[in-house]
Amino acid sequence: MPISVILLVGALAVIAGVYFVLTMQKHMLGQGAEERSIDIRILDKQSVAIPNPQQHEDPEEYWIYVEPMEGGPKREFQVGIHYFHALQPGDCGTLTYRGVEFIHFAKLQRH
Repeated sequence: MPISVILLVGALAVIAGVYFVLTMQKHMLGQGAEERSIDIRILDKQSVAIPNPQQHEDPEEYWIYVEPMEGGPKREFQVGIHYFHALQPGDCGTLTYRGVEFIHFAKLQRH
């Protein structure tokens, strides 16, 4: 087999690997993702105890589980304690996020 074919296959493998890593960072970790807003309904919320928290660290993580109003995949976001206590399952509003990072939730006012 000619050496140029081996080099070409190697170069394509490296390019594919770099593309895979960059795609994973953007879509799974939210690095470099743009800020988005979507209308959602809160399905559930949960606090999870952190084993062996450091001093000055909250002993729990707080999560909300949401579903887009117009359909789509259900997602989960880690939120601060204030949002956790203020929001209840069934609440609807506009969620602002960047990748997997929760930024803000504006609750829909009911009349």
